[in-house]
Formats: sequence, structure tokens, C-alpha cells
Amino acid sequence: MSHSPAQPLSPHDVIIVGSGAAGLTAALALADRLKVLVLAKGSLTGGSTAWAQGGIAAVLDAGDTFEDHIRDTMVAGAGLNRIETVEFVVERAPHAIDRLIDLGVPFNTDGPNLHLTREGGHSHRRIVHVADATGWAVQSALVKAAEDHPNITLLSGRAAVDLITGRHEERYSGSGRVWGVYALNEATGKVEAHTARATILATGGAGRVYQYSTAPRGATGDGIAMAWRAGCRVGNMEMMQFHPTCLYNLSVKNFLITEAVRGEGGHLLNPKTGHRYMPDYDARAELAPRDIVARANDSEIKRDGLDYVHLDISHQPPEFVREHFPNIHEKLLGLGIDMTKEPIPVVPAQHYTCGGIVIDLNGRTDLPGLYAAGECTESGLHGANRLASNSLLECFVFGEAAAADILARWDEFAAPPPVRAWDESRVTDSDEEVVIQQNWTEIRRFMWNYVGIVRTTKRLERAKHRIELLMEEVDDYYGHFRVSTDLIELRNLLQCAQLIVRSALERKESRGLHFILDYPELLPEARDTVLMP
Repeated sequence: MSHSPAQPLSPHDVIIVGSGAAGLTAALALADRLKVLVLAKGSLTGGSTAWAQGGIAAVLDAGDTFEDHIRDTMVAGAGLNRIETVEFVVERAPHAIDRLIDLGVPFNTDGPNLHLTREGGHSHRRIVHVADATGWAVQSALVKAAEDHPNITLLSGRAAVDLITGRHEERYSGSGRVWGVYALNEATGKVEAHTARATILATGGAGRVYQYSTAPRGATGDGIAMAWRAGCRVGNMEMMQFHPTCLYNLSVKNFLITEAVRGEGGHLLNPKTGHRYMPDYDARAELAPRDIVARANDSEIKRDGLDYVHLDISHQPPEFVREHFPNIHEKLLGLGIDMTKEPIPVVPAQHYTCGGIVIDLNGRTDLPGLYAAGECTESGLHGANRLASNSLLECFVFGEAAAADILARWDEFAAPPPVRAWDESRVTDSDEEVVIQQNWTEIRRFMWNYVGIVRTTKRLERAKHRIELLMEEVDDYYGHFRVSTDLIELRNLLQCAQLIVRSALERKESRGLHFILDYPELLPEARDTVLMP
């Protein structure tokens, strides 16, 4: 590294990496008192929040209770959840919904009350939603509020490379204290040092490790990988949720057919035989938790050599289908599928990263000055499987919790010291972008085949071996060439793939989302898989 001091680019108090539900919730909660910088890779609306079709789970119905929501969450999580986290989040859900209504999110209503829908795993109707595009409505409201706030600076087109820690201070320190991030300015190709007293990672999941995923293009596990490299523990990375019903279409990637289609009476059929097979797998049929439905779909596809299975709601009245699923109906019509008259071809796809950076109830990580919230974390809420519509909820609750802790402890945070500038003196422009594309494709394919919905120790060992070879290649490449967003993402994807495989090899049981043929039984005690750097 060169030794010219990098003057902080701007005098911000807090840096937030990520502009989805968790990041913008934290920014808005901090900005009345502090100056906040939000960095987004690509566009401000490129994260997973905008894609969330389902809704937000909260106890708002007369017959529903916090206890019921807590129990449903624990049952879905196969006992691996931390009860205090589940209580903490569930009890704060109604407040989170009120905040969103104040921001102008136009939730569907039913007379004077909010309209509540029901999804798999829930014992009551408790999902507030904006038709079938809740995430987009929430994202739009949050971005507008953040843009209107004088204390919030939003910078898009910034790909975070690594956390700035004590190691990067001009006077080296082994403190592990986090002072911000180095981020690539995608327009100039230069890496900038952004420093602040506190940093929040709200970078989303690592879904793009897999060939089939409902996650947006940028879900490459950046925050998880950066935190791991800086010295944070990572938990339960083997718990990757697969959504049972992603549209099977060669020209459209990652279009999700929401859970609610099954909640409102949709049936899963084997396209070869027309047989409705879910009752053969589980008494709850199509309303069984996601992991069970995803494994059933995977099993039908593998057994009969199919490309997809059918999801059929055409037995419901056409106006009912159009009214409940306007966006899905319109999108499918554009692809030549009329869901009011015919079945929808679907496949399982990676959907949600239940593990991540280990945090406490204040959103604190293991490193001083570093917080995290949302899908990049392992807060103890989801356990071995996320209950539908608890994900956006987690973002709001922990975005606020991290902000509250920073505000409460603000006097303890020192001003950032001078840090070293990013050193580019020994690198050149890449001459072989094809290497990145090839490795990216390779990772996603072997992760899907070897570390997917159903696993074996032998397949995991094969994946581990391939990851080790690719790591050498990518490290060598990273050392010689200027960073690009693609290279940053590839490095982080590979790091996350390694964490997933290591975690999966450590868990000698089948629990929740981790289903391994060598160890089909459940161990008597539920234990987190926690990796130490």
C-alpha cells in the first residue's frame, strides 16, 4: 500500500453499505441527529427489497397473538432460532408497519383495516401487503424519504471492496476497529476511502452463488465476505432457503411466483401425469413450509427427468386470480401464459440466505464500530429456515436497532484517524475478463449441483476441492489487476461458497434447509454452526 494519507472524502458520521430496507431504515432513524452516507452498488433500487412480492408479517388481527407468531417462526426454524431474537422482532412488528404507513406505503385495506393475507407456515392471516409488489412500494417510499432528508447522502454506483480497519490506519493498529469502507467508484474506476465513526453493513444475501436464484444480480454476499475477511464470525451459512416456485422460462431469469398463489388455493402437479403430488409428501399439502415443498418439487423433477413442475390455480375464478395477482398475471401473459386458464411451469430456486454475520440484538458485530442488519446477518431470527414474510420485518427492526444503539453510544465513538489510500501502483488493467465469466459460471453450476436442496458428504467434498482451486486463481488475479465490480463480486461469491460448504460439512444432521442424505436424522440438540476467522 502507498503511504499518502487518504483524506476522508466527506465528513459523514455513519456509513451504511446498502440501500435496501435495512440500510435506508437505519439511515432515516439516524439522520435527524447525524450525517449519514449510504453507498449502493449499481442503482439505489437494485437490491432484494424491491423484488419482495409477498409482504410483511405482523400480528394485527384480533384473533392473532405475539405468542402464535413466535411459535410459527420457531417451528419453521426447526428449533435453531434464538428465542430472545424472535420475541424482539415479533413484538416490534406492529411499530414497523406504523412507520411504513407514516412514510406513505399504500398497503391494501379491507374496509377500515389492513388487508391481511396468509402464507405457508403461518397459523393466522398476518401478512400486510401492497397487492403482489410490496417490496417495490416499500423501496420507493424509503428512497423518496431518504432523498428528501438533508442529512442523508445517497451515492449509487459504488461497489464496496473491503472494510477499513485498524490495519489500514497510517499508524497501523491491530485493534480491529472499523472506520468505514474502500469502495470502487464504478464511473471513474478508482477506489475511494470513505471513513466514519460507525459503519453498518446492509448488503443483502449471497443468492447468486447458485445457478438458479430469485435474488437480484448484485446478491453476491459482499458484506458477509468483507466482514469475514475483517475478522467477524459467520453463522449458519449452510441454511440456504430455496423458494419452491420460480418461473421456469429460458428468457426470463429469477421471476418468482409468490407463495400466496399456493396460499390462495394453487396446486402443484406433475406435468407428465397430471398428478397432484404434495399430499403424498406432507399432510399440509401445498401449505407445508418452503423447504418441504422445494424438496418435493426437486424430487419430482429428478425422479421423472423433468425440466419443471406445474403450479395451477386455473380452477379459481379468473377475476379472483387477476385481482389477487395483477403483476404476476400481466407478466405471464406477456410470456404467453394465461394463469387463469393454464398451469405455470416452475422450478425451485435459491431464495434467501438465512445465515450470515453474527450480530446481537443491537445489530452489533464482533468488531468495534461495525454493525449489520438484514439478510447479510445471522441474528437468530430465522434459525434453520425463514418463515415467509419475516425477512422485510427483520430489516426494519434491526435497521432501527442498530441506529438506536449508535445514537445511544455516540459519545463513545472516536473520530476516524488518517487512513492509507488504496494502492494501485503495482496493478494493471485486466487483459482477460473471460476468466471472471468462466469462474462465475463454474461456481454457480457446481454449487447448484453439489450444495443444493439435497446434499451428500461426497458432493460437498467435491465442491470444497473446486473452491480451493478457484481461490488460488482468483487471489492471483486479484493481486495483479485493477479491481472491477465483476472481480469484487467473484471474490466475494467464492468466499461465501467456501463458508457455505464449510458450514454444511460441519453439520452432521438434517435440520430445516440443510438436508444431507448421509445424516437424515435430527440431532437431539439444536446448535448453530459458527465459523471463526
